[in-house]
Amino acid sequence: MTDAFLKEAAFLLGPKGLTTDAGDMAPWLTDWRGRYTGHALAIAAPATTAEVSSLVRLCSSHRVAIVPQGGNSGMSGGATPMGTGNELLLSLRRMNRITALDPAARTATCEAGVILQTLREASHAKGLRFPLSLGGKGSATIGGLISTNAGGTQVLRHGSMRALVMGLEAVMADGSVLDLLTPLKKDNRGFDLKQLMIGSEGTLGIVTAATLKLEPAICGRSVMWAGAASLHDARELLLLAQDMASGLVEGFEVLPQHSLEAVLAYMPDLRAPLAGAHPWHVLIELVATDPETSERLAGLSENLLATAFERGLIADATIAASEDQAERLWLIRETISPAERAIGPAMQHDISVPVEKMPAFVEAAVPRLEADWPGTRAVCFGHLGDGNVHFHVIAPAGSDRATWEASDGKAISAQVHDMVSAWGGSISAEHGIGRLKRDELARLADPAMLATMRAIKHALDPDGLLNPGKLV
Repeated sequence: MTDAFLKEAAFLLGPKGLTTDAGDMAPWLTDWRGRYTGHALAIAAPATTAEVSSLVRLCSSHRVAIVPQGGNSGMSGGATPMGTGNELLLSLRRMNRITALDPAARTATCEAGVILQTLREASHAKGLRFPLSLGGKGSATIGGLISTNAGGTQVLRHGSMRALVMGLEAVMADGSVLDLLTPLKKDNRGFDLKQLMIGSEGTLGIVTAATLKLEPAICGRSVMWAGAASLHDARELLLLAQDMASGLVEGFEVLPQHSLEAVLAYMPDLRAPLAGAHPWHVLIELVATDPETSERLAGLSENLLATAFERGLIADATIAASEDQAERLWLIRETISPAERAIGPAMQHDISVPVEKMPAFVEAAVPRLEADWPGTRAVCFGHLGDGNVHFHVIAPAGSDRATWEASDGKAISAQVHDMVSAWGGSISAEHGIGRLKRDELARLADPAMLATMRAIKHALDPDGLLNPGKLV
């Protein structure tokens, strides 16, 4: 049965479209964090939506499960096959064309395998920009970003992928093509199936293309770095920035001294932005899309920091004097995850609580966890402006990764998720559920929510062939 399926798949996709070679498959069978390694029948790499459709029909007829994968840069194991070896890994990376980029409509239509950085560069060449950025922009693909409803560092102003997708195309479990690519601002024909696909992690359909919202290119920007004594002060600084520079705050990120030190150890060529240590560091970006506002940015930034000093919200600050300095400040923020991964094992939590509650939550959760689990270090960093921080608990020095993650690490994650739930938050703000949080979602989510999700899954994928073992 397997041989017959592989023979038909090879005939359908051609020599570039299917491989069973163990060496070729190996890099794509382990997730980015190295937590999960699976096995697959083969890797299929269709080049068109029509090929995806035909392949899904073939998988359906042979009852072969499909694991869709983009850039394999996910954080929750959602694009890694299970250990059975009976699944087909479906790579969308060959579907990498930007099929339309319309400056007048401010939209881009592209296939699922387009890399985020490629889209950003193509948009920039037309005087526009795609306003989503994250550390993995050089490998993350549009299909993967849509499937996980990715966020990034500019959600505060522009929203997550859900807010940027104007149209979508997906192949359903029976091989039919759901064509919703036309970017209609108003469409009241019942269920919003486009939004149903976004964030579903390939469990309801395989995203093959999308029409995305573009914004005017940045005419000027001002990037600041400040040191604050507490997360409460950082939160007040955010409110001050929004009051003084209404509509211009593009990014507002926070990180503790520990994260800065980890980055500097990981990348010795980088320098600390400020002299001395500070409990919290704040990265702020203001942007303008017209020359008049751009000329005001320097003055706005200086006034913002001066007012923050006067109110006792910050102890020190600097303003990037060049684009190179601005990029290096952002590089510090974007390097936190790999820098902390290099320290040793940790349990990473991508959580959110109501924005106004985040400082109090962190102040309550960090000391409690460190007291309950001696030798650990709890570190929070991320997008304070939208109530989302990455809450990492680093294992005691010398811990064996596999042993610690399966014992103390698992219990620590359950405790973090219990606290987040008690504060009315979410155990997944932007990384998705995948394999990593599937059981925790089942344990903590509202029963009516879970029942609805399972009913939708069964209705759209009755045989359970799309990304089994993930999300629900």
